[in-house]
Amino acid sequence: MNFEPLLEAARKVLSPRRLTDYVEAGQVAAALMTDRGNIYTGVCIDAACSVGFCAEHAAAAAMITAGESKVVQMVAVDRDGTALPPCGRCREFISQLHDDNLHAAVLLPGGHTMRLLELMPFDWKESRRIRMAEKK
Repeated sequence: MNFEPLLEAARKVLSPRRLTDYVEAGQVAAALMTDRGNIYTGVCIDAACSVGFCAEHAAAAAMITAGESKVVQMVAVDRDGTALPPCGRCREFISQLHDDNLHAAVLLPGGHTMRLLELMPFDWKESRRIRMAEKK
């Protein structure tokens, strides 16, 4: 699976900077590829009051704004452009945007990849689906 277009897109928007005495942005960048082949990017915003958000959330917001929600590949990079795994909050958020997003390929450090579901093996939504099916 080729992650180069996603890495290039994420690294292109990576731009660590201080916006004010209370807010920094761009230390982490993310890129999501949809099932239509479109790539959406975003950067993190870290605020002293803790209401900032992750790069993956910013990229997902751009994707949703464009009318898409199914992610097939995703990557986040830190300030030196190295791939890093999404945090738990981002894993959960992306997984809820489309049922198939649990199967999205995620680039990890060292060039390794895993499906989003493998990063969250006890997904509560899947457990709920199984319970509902058993009740029928």
